[in-house]
Amino acid sequence: MMGKRILAGKVTLFILAALFAVSLSAQPKNILFFGDSITAGYGLDTDDAFPALIQEKIDSLGLSYNVINAGLSGETSAGGLRRVDWVLQQPVDIFVLELGGNDGLRGVEPSSTKENLQGIIDKVNDKYPDAKIMLAGMEAPPNMGDSYTERFRAIFHELAEENDVIFLPFILEGVAGEADLNLPDGIHPTEEGHKILAENVWSMLEPVL
Repeated sequence: MMGKRILAGKVTLFILAALFAVSLSAQPKNILFFGDSITAGYGLDTDDAFPALIQEKIDSLGLSYNVINAGLSGETSAGGLRRVDWVLQQPVDIFVLELGGNDGLRGVEPSSTKENLQGIIDKVNDKYPDAKIMLAGMEAPPNMGDSYTERFRAIFHELAEENDVIFLPFILEGVAGEADLNLPDGIHPTEEGHKILAENVWSMLEPVL
């Protein structure tokens, strides 16, 4: 009799554990977009920024992911490094890093930008070792000179290789330099521009999901 009770108790615990595991797996996973005004959707409604468009694609496929837009206009890589600990207080399953554009506009030494971005990647890995990281590359403006723009471009390729992350070489591909796809400032994408950004990001993100 005692043996049957023990067996019944073990079966009950097994069933409860299985139900708990199913419950956890059913909870949406978080995709956190961490960037500057490009991610924030400067000049637009947040619903028109590319992270929101990524959420629409996810929802249309019935995937269980929740997009979090942690973009901040004017953010530099140094500012991102200071801010990331606060952002990482929430669970993160996929971390999309889009920073560096403001560094390039200000002529920040590329090695400093690389060090800051590496620091952000390290913090994500330390807090959420199972999280996947996607790095979005950026280009420096041509008026900074060939040497600077080449060194700036290289840091993103180096970071991607050294950290084995998902890599999108240039998030503004197909949008940068196109007047009809950017606001009057010539820097920030319009709604149509963000649709192209969403496609650029989705091409790398979809296989992961």
